[in-house]
Amino acid sequence: MILGKVTGTIVTTISHADFKNRRLLVVQPLMLPGEKIEGDFVALDNTQAGVGDTVLVNREGNGARQVMDNPQGCVISLIVGIVDSVYIESLD
Repeated sequence: MILGKVTGTIVTTISHADFKNRRLLVVQPLMLPGEKIEGDFVALDNTQAGVGDTVLVNREGNGARQVMDNPQGCVISLIVGIVDSVYIESLD
């Protein structure tokens, strides 16, 4: 699981049956200083998140399919929570 910031939405006219009644959102991973920067990715929304929200994303297909209760689901990244706040304590 990773933390990310929702930066946009994706609108489709035709989508896979597993995506019905769920939104596709663009998520930018949140990284600590010095970590390798990862690119944005698309995640299926399970929480009614919106642009600007900090979210918890399950980026492992089997776990995402379990949350969706669809063992054959076509999904890798699934937003499973909206984060209220993040506190990082320095270990120095």
